[in-house]
Amino acid sequence: MTAKTRKKIEAAAEELNYVPHSGARSLTRRKTDTIGVILPDLFGEFFSEIVRGIDMVTHGAGKNLLLGNMHGSADETVLAIRAMRGRVDGLLVMPPNSQADDIEAVTRDIPTVLMNAHANDGRTPFVAVDNYAGARLVTEHLIERGATKIVHIAGPANNRDARERQRGYCDVLLERLGESSPLILPGDFREDAGRKAARLLLNGDIPFDAVFAGNDIMAVDFMTEMRTSGRKIGEDLLVAGFDDIPLARYVSPGLTTVHSDITRLGSTAALIMLRMMKGEELDQDASLIIAPTLAVRGSTAAGE
Repeated sequence: MTAKTRKKIEAAAEELNYVPHSGARSLTRRKTDTIGVILPDLFGEFFSEIVRGIDMVTHGAGKNLLLGNMHGSADETVLAIRAMRGRVDGLLVMPPNSQADDIEAVTRDIPTVLMNAHANDGRTPFVAVDNYAGARLVTEHLIERGATKIVHIAGPANNRDARERQRGYCDVLLERLGESSPLILPGDFREDAGRKAARLLLNGDIPFDAVFAGNDIMAVDFMTEMRTSGRKIGEDLLVAGFDDIPLARYVSPGLTTVHSDITRLGSTAALIMLRMMKGEELDQDASLIIAPTLAVRGSTAAGE
């Protein structure tokens, strides 16, 4: 195309207010400039913070996001991935049970980064939080605050994050207090589980002086229910959570929790994806395990 012809086309396009059609461009370039994000759920601050971290990186790079929800089902995860094929240039996936076995076959020919999961193929990069180390941190903190009868509100039994948090809690109780049969109440990472756990403890004849909830949502709802019974959180009872969602800073008293840097989890996964979309051949050597820290607030203020 000559310079004269190009100028005529550009002038006509400007006069007609022409806007390039992204779909047509993607067909020509065989790229969509879109990244698929598949999460176990889209509800709650945990997932919104992950998406925020992803968007912080991808928006600046001119990429679009296509969100998918598999409702905590491994089967629906595979269906969601298949539905995105041809519509995205890469996938950021958080498997519902933190195991990637079921999805490796359907992601083999598309750039994929796992979040809070490890692939068994040795090639798929991932970004994950060290849940075990975080649980040890918070359980040791409760013991140092004087707690000796610490109850754990667990997450879903099929969730690797939940299992690692429970394992860290159990190991510390055994090592520090010689407790081999700690009290673990069932939970599902949703607020109702915190409320139910509170009612079980209030109605039962079980001594306890601290509670470590498997995530912040359960911890906050547990505190709310306990306050209605007249318990003073941070004085009569110590409470801690995990994740450090924004809500943890604003409840009263502030929730002591494991700061797992959820936003960074999303942004780091997105950065790895952008490198893969540029043609870099990355494997698990590009992965990152985020070391959590402890955010100490009023819910464990006893003794200060």
